[in-house]
Amino acid sequence: MIKTQLAAASIVGKVLAGASLTEVLANLWRADPALSKQQKGAIQDFSYGVLRFYGQLEAILNALLTKPLHDKCLTRLLLVSLYQLLYSKTQPHVIVDQAVSASRLLAGGKGMQGLVNAVLRNFIRQRESLVEQAAAGDTGRYSHPQWWIGKLRQQYPHNFQTILEASNQRPPMTLRVNQRKIPVADYCRLLAGNAIQAQWLGSNTVQLERPLVVEQLPGFTEGWVSVQDAGAQLAAPLLDVRDGMRVLDACAAPGGKSMHLLESASVSLTILDNDASRLERVRQNLERLQLTAEHLVCGDAEKTSDWWDGRCYDRILADVPCSASGVVRRHPDIKWLRRESDLVKFVKTQRSILNALWKILNKDGKLLYVTCSIFAEENINQIEKFLKSHPDARLLPLGGEIPVDGQLLPNTQHDGFFYALLQKN
Repeated sequence: MIKTQLAAASIVGKVLAGASLTEVLANLWRADPALSKQQKGAIQDFSYGVLRFYGQLEAILNALLTKPLHDKCLTRLLLVSLYQLLYSKTQPHVIVDQAVSASRLLAGGKGMQGLVNAVLRNFIRQRESLVEQAAAGDTGRYSHPQWWIGKLRQQYPHNFQTILEASNQRPPMTLRVNQRKIPVADYCRLLAGNAIQAQWLGSNTVQLERPLVVEQLPGFTEGWVSVQDAGAQLAAPLLDVRDGMRVLDACAAPGGKSMHLLESASVSLTILDNDASRLERVRQNLERLQLTAEHLVCGDAEKTSDWWDGRCYDRILADVPCSASGVVRRHPDIKWLRRESDLVKFVKTQRSILNALWKILNKDGKLLYVTCSIFAEENINQIEKFLKSHPDARLLPLGGEIPVDGQLLPNTQHDGFFYALLQKN
């Protein structure tokens, strides 16, 4: 446990300094291939957990300390230990003993074993009151930055608490069954036959009771199924693609929505992304699912003149860069990496992409604007401004269970997404 505590503390420190959690973990796996499956699982759990509840944990630690610690590594180790004491099933005395031992290995932890022991044991004794004290402040209560909480309070005055609480939950693992390979009912029976509990949510969407590594999923290697959030699975049906259509996925990587489009109909699909390494992931998904795209293009959706062949598209999927505020339960580092000023940059980029793609859409064609954001600036406000400046654009009803305003908020079944379907007159 000592190694996993120290590794998690280091990871949290790197993330809070500005690094992506996904990238930091990937770098660690490459740097230390000897890590066991159990060690990797513990490191990931501790890292995600501390970042998920960082606001609460920091408030508790501040209450336990008479003055802030100068050593950041020791601070992160205490945060990891507090997370374990609050949210793991490990015996408290084991966590404390291991944390004390871990502190001896830190350069700034020498001679601090007594402090580590005292802080953690004081938490055990005062747990209830300290948790209550942390919840007295917004950041400690909701474990989100204050600006984020304030924005949601303004935009969703009646349910901002529910949104924040949902964003702190562990996300479900949801599958998209490949209709070209196997009927969803048959796949559900296959899961049951392998003692995997799951719920059929409708269409080709299946939610597992407990997450699994993909290698344990029947038929995963053969392309029978993919992992994709239920909210993200709405994109392909909304775009209403049909055989023979010329389709563009303009911000595609890692390609989940692209694959869904190809599973839905035999279309001529151009897959575009501005990151060559991420396009490689798309290629891998195409190969696993045994699907074919007409073109894979590394290019910028804002600069169509660099890659467009001059032929307009019948359908365009614009899953634009955004704050990712709707998927923070999957990526809790986002909460602490984002700044309110970032929204201005995202809104500008989104507007530029939307304007550029509109020019290469056929008359009567449809463009689906998508974000994984819950902030109005990136969503409904963006679309309202676009409609005012483009008289040839008409907003189409989404239908189904999607709210009229197109805003899906995170809940037990899906992440937060925004959808707007536009038709060119």
